[in-house]
Amino acid sequence: MDIWGEIKQTFKQGSTITRLIYVNLAVFLTLRIVLVVFTLFKLDVPLLEWLALPSDLATLASRPWTLITYMFLHYNFIHILFNMLWLYWFGKIFMMYFDERKLLGTYVLGGLSGGVLYIIAYNVLPAFSDIAEGGILLGASASIIAIVISSAIHAPNLTVNLFLLSSIFGPIKIIWIAAASLLIYFIGITGTNAGGNIAQLGGALWGFIYISQLKKGKDITAKFNDFLFNFDAFFKRKGKMKVTYRRENVQRMSDREYNKRKRSDKENINVILDKIAKSGYDSLSKSEKEVLFKMNNKNGKPN
Repeated sequence: MDIWGEIKQTFKQGSTITRLIYVNLAVFLTLRIVLVVFTLFKLDVPLLEWLALPSDLATLASRPWTLITYMFLHYNFIHILFNMLWLYWFGKIFMMYFDERKLLGTYVLGGLSGGVLYIIAYNVLPAFSDIAEGGILLGASASIIAIVISSAIHAPNLTVNLFLLSSIFGPIKIIWIAAASLLIYFIGITGTNAGGNIAQLGGALWGFIYISQLKKGKDITAKFNDFLFNFDAFFKRKGKMKVTYRRENVQRMSDREYNKRKRSDKENINVILDKIAKSGYDSLSKSEKEVLFKMNNKNGKPN
């Protein structure tokens, strides 16, 4: 099997975590390759802007798909590297307690929540009034932090090892990792990546709401998760099963006819048996042997 075949097989048979990572990597590589070609041929095509989430409401109205595409879009290698590592690590933790439907739903809805909060903040808060018109958002951070917060709220005492930190402090509870992340995002709102930090807070907010409701026995994403996992069913029309019935051509006999036929068969068998007694089995004709064989199968012949 070639490399491309192995990739397709891994994608089909892999977990939701694997598929999400593959999609993010595929979008990243495709984007960078296409941008290189555009640059070499001096083609002025704003591909990145057409896939990233704009903060301007008028622009968003003309590009509504960006609410989805932005959460799979990365431009810098370091950005996608760390995001995919976080997705892999905390996706594995998430899967210790929940199923793949919930993971995919948390990823998508966390991303949507982050995108919505980003748009609201940039269009409502005075601090962003000067940059709201040209701001764009990209990256899976909001989606991933929703998974992180969900895992931390559900299993706050679960510990993990974090390289240098664990060598000093020992295993660290994931609730502290989540809390530290939220603090960094909040402080970063006044930094150069204000939009990204706001979106991450939005994803975290969704993770908190989701798990809080789930602990009360309410899975507020159940129908949405089923929709995502059965997306193909909305576009594929299932063929109707056709059931056919075959009627056997069986002729019913009256009791008189049945008894008459039974006596005739018995007489034929007696004649054949007398012939075997006098001249042996080899003296039977082919038709007589067939009659004897059928009767033995019908009545059962002991060995």
